[in-house]
Amino acid sequence: MKRLFLLLAGCALVSSALVGQSKRAPLADVAQHAVERSKLTLPGSAAFHLKASIVETTNPASDYKGEIEEYWVSPEKWRRTISSPTFSQTLIANGDKLSAENKGDYFPWWLNDLATALFDPLPMLDNLKRLNSQIPKPQGGEHSSSCARLQIKVGAQPAQNSAYLVFCFEGSRRLLQSVVAPGYEADFSDYRGFRGKEVPRRITIDPEPGTTIEAKVTELAELGDPDEKLFAVSQSTPPAERLRSVVVDEATARKLSVSTPEILWPTVRSGKTSGVLSMYVSIDRNGRVRETWPLNSDNAGLEDAAREQVMRWQFKTASDDGVPVQVETILTFAFNTKIANPGK
Repeated sequence: MKRLFLLLAGCALVSSALVGQSKRAPLADVAQHAVERSKLTLPGSAAFHLKASIVETTNPASDYKGEIEEYWVSPEKWRRTISSPTFSQTLIANGDKLSAENKGDYFPWWLNDLATALFDPLPMLDNLKRLNSQIPKPQGGEHSSSCARLQIKVGAQPAQNSAYLVFCFEGSRRLLQSVVAPGYEADFSDYRGFRGKEVPRRITIDPEPGTTIEAKVTELAELGDPDEKLFAVSQSTPPAERLRSVVVDEATARKLSVSTPEILWPTVRSGKTSGVLSMYVSIDRNGRVRETWPLNSDNAGLEDAAREQVMRWQFKTASDDGVPVQVETILTFAFNTKIANPGK
């Protein structure tokens, strides 16, 4: 499933906060170096076989679990299998042919996020190259870090809100430590060497408070003489039978609305009674909301109520070049409520 990362495009950069030492370097250069040091699927990289297991460490019995396996020879020749309780996918690329076999009608955001992090840790790298942002030059030991924090505006008046993009890199090795952005996040740790690269063996995401999902690389070995049957593709899967997700702005998403009732705001025990709340939303090819994740709120006590109501919303089926697609977007709301039992 190809994702169109529009995390920076179309958003106004309003500030850049730099944390760390006084010596600075272009963010794009630091990011490029980190990718070259650790990304397994760059042209010219060693062929490999990888296995990774996924589990919610905060609740191992949950459905946030899965397995990922990849046989990779080159960017034009690879086989990837992703499995989870609700969705499984096998992708085979061989030259200009691509086979995509799916079991399930919805590719969960959290599962795709971790799969992306394993093989393309900085999917917004090209976007970063268009920004003239600086970052404290990474230096020091492996326990030191250098971070850039970018603020973007999302939504429209009167419900305009801020979203943040944070990129952190490890000291002297300048390896990627973490990325936090609307639609993509990952923490990278337990780096170990593999054929001239430093590859993270643990990748974690925290999509909401109290939920931590981890992908652990359980096997990474050089792929010496793979069976060519692994990469056999007799005919490419037609685009209409593939699963893709596109990221759209809020205005585009709201034009697809069918049943999107106004949010009923409950009373709160404390905090602001008026302000703005934003969430990241993933919609399946039938227009049904499947996942909502909190982004930023002037009162976090309202997030659960808003997410629960948005989960019942319905949209029209979105299409790209005439092919139905999943949709991801940021929704922003202005809230106005009251304090429960004031004075008690």
